[in-house]
Amino acid sequence: MSRQASAEPLAGDPAAADVVPVIEMVGLRKAYGRRVALHDLTLQVRPGEVFGFLGPNGAGKTTAVKILTGLVRPSGGRARVLGFDVGDPQGRRRIGYLPEQFRFQDWATGAELLDFHGRLAGMSAAERRTRVPEVLDQVGLGGRGGDRVGGYSKGMTQRIGLAQALLAHPALVLLDEPTSALDPVGRREVRDLIRAIRDEGVTVFLNSHLLGEVEAVCDRVAIVDRGRIVRSGRLAELLGPAVSLRVELDRVDHDLLRELGRHGDVVEVAGTSVTLAVDGLDQAPAVAELVVQRGYLLYGLVPVQQSLEDLFVGLVHGETA
Repeated sequence: MSRQASAEPLAGDPAAADVVPVIEMVGLRKAYGRRVALHDLTLQVRPGEVFGFLGPNGAGKTTAVKILTGLVRPSGGRARVLGFDVGDPQGRRRIGYLPEQFRFQDWATGAELLDFHGRLAGMSAAERRTRVPEVLDQVGLGGRGGDRVGGYSKGMTQRIGLAQALLAHPALVLLDEPTSALDPVGRREVRDLIRAIRDEGVTVFLNSHLLGEVEAVCDRVAIVDRGRIVRSGRLAELLGPAVSLRVELDRVDHDLLRELGRHGDVVEVAGTSVTLAVDGLDQAPAVAELVVQRGYLLYGLVPVQQSLEDLFVGLVHGETA
């Protein structure tokens, strides 16, 4: 898939032809004076998927999310959420949103905070009594709802933010850097939570710069740079098949490298490990046979696939065709 200024993920997919996108942006543009934050942004997000929205700082990610919530008005183009124009109360009431930077009332307890947000969302008292402890358990704060928010750690504050985003059973959850304040265990728990709500049919729009997190949990991604989408699609399609072999040996010398060069291009040598770019994985048996015949000990022969980080850096810095 080549570099592009916009993406129409549903186009050409007969199975999705009659599906109303949960998010639809067409020719979206946002300018702040002379500075243009978004240029002709076009994408669609399907129901029930986790969609990753990636880009470097200043790429326009948060601006796009704020437009979806109705907090910022676009300068041009159009955007719809859950079949409604952005800002329409019928669509907004079905969105859960966790902004990147947020502040809650320090004096309130976690349960009081969620009860307040439940009232804002129009939930009845009976619904709130059931849902507040339920969502506290869901984000790992069970038993801590009586603690004041001002005494929460950064990770706990992030979790209560997630709880308020999920409180009113939203159809769409917009998460802006949801794991930025969490330790590795907390990040894994959030990944599990995202998968769980996806399995319930909730659509998740994940704005993050943590590429490993996105790679672990997202169905599709769009990479945005300087306000334009430069690549989008399913991860498997974007990353492509493995085209390199990592050869682990007891030793590496010039003779070996010369011989390996007959089967591909040596792209990296790290200690006793050699990464070999090949035309196809059918080269692997020949490489293994060569190594053993020449008297080397073969400890491993592993196909290597391009990572999301490799793709991202290549696109943002203009290194990917």
